Amino acid sequence: MRHDPTLGGTDDIGLTEANYAAFEEFFYRKTGIAFDRSKRYFVRKRIARRMEATGHDRFRSYFSFMRLEPSQTEFQALVNEMTVNETYFFREEHQFKCLVGSILPEISARRPNAPLKIWSMPCATGEEPYSIAFYLLEYWRGIDDHDVTLLASDIDTSVLAAARTGYFPERSLKNLPPELRKRYFRPARNGKHQIDSEIREVVDFAKVNLLSPPPRFQQGDIDIVFCRNLLIYFNHQAQRRAVENIAEALRPGGFVLLGHSESMNRISDLFAVRRFAEGIVYQKPYEDR
Repeated sequence: MRHDPTLGGTDDIGLTEANYAAFEEFFYRKTGIAFDRSKRYFVRKRIARRMEATGHDRFRSYFSFMRLEPSQTEFQALVNEMTVNETYFFREEHQFKCLVGSILPEISARRPNAPLKIWSMPCATGEEPYSIAFYLLEYWRGIDDHDVTLLASDIDTSVLAAARTGYFPERSLKNLPPELRKRYFRPARNGKHQIDSEIREVVDFAKVNLLSPPPRFQQGDIDIVFCRNLLIYFNHQAQRRAVENIAEALRPGGFVLLGHSESMNRISDLFAVRRFAEGIVYQKPYEDR
């Protein structure tokens, strides 16, 4: 009878309990993403794919290769394999309505005509940042009064490459109004749709690990952060570190939008709860209060 690797012990690739624990600790230290025992089948399946792709038949051999490879190309390939990136346009649309109906008008009233920065992460294949761009262009009256920078980041380089090209399957467009589909997309091969180049060019995509963001995300000049359905993959320690980095990235008075199953109150007291008509968001306090 074939051994079930989810039950412990070892299996045909040599993923023992000790090896799994070593991998879990390593991957968490590098990415902040924690895989407990309940995710062992998921993790093993994806490790096995990368082992086959790199010609390794034993886990310890692959693990050493992946950790010691100077270019870290294989580590990035493994990260890409481990991350889940299922999304679609206008997901949790009430938050985009909150952006243009409540958040941006409040910021604009306090800082009229000032440049604004919005950061979307994890951006996956781009549906979220492009949705933000659509809402700004279509539904925010103040768009002509502000110079807006739209940043988007992910730890997965494969989805960033896909986001930049802007090809999307039909299922990604299921919530878009017909007039927006017609205005911003053109049919492409294989049943996909490509977003117009003018929209692709307004989003600045970058690889960012939220636990160690690059200097450009540590300057305290970002106004709004969309960080939806990322913190649920972190343990409490990593969540606190991530939230601290978000706070450092935001200017005083800046806002954070989380996923519907996430709550800042369970993680940190760095943000105040704000209740708008469209939903609950979190705000970094002003320094003059």
